[in-house]
Amino acid sequence: MTEPAMETVDSFGMTAERLFAEVWSRPVLSVRERRLLLFGLLVGQGLHEATEIQLDVALRAGELNEPELREVVVFLTHYAGWARGAKLNDQVESLIERVRQDRRDRADPSG
Repeated sequence: MTEPAMETVDSFGMTAERLFAEVWSRPVLSVRERRLLLFGLLVGQGLHEATEIQLDVALRAGELNEPELREVVVFLTHYAGWARGAKLNDQVESLIERVRQDRRDRADPSG
């Protein structure tokens, strides 16, 4: 009885993955533009965990650099509110520090 439920879950996951891949690969908007739109949506709705994931992807994939992420904070703070902007600022600054530390660790593996 649990087997059909698992098939449904797997089917849903595969369908969702395909649909998201298709949406992100459409040619009219760049991935960077889509990511910026997504930031506005996530921050505006206060979805902090999803925002953090998307920030990490954008910085590590080179879609946005440190000054650009900081500018996103300035812009969205004025539209999403100071409380959400402050949270976003904390997330961006923490991410920048983590990525810098990761890069230092890779450059000097002996620690």
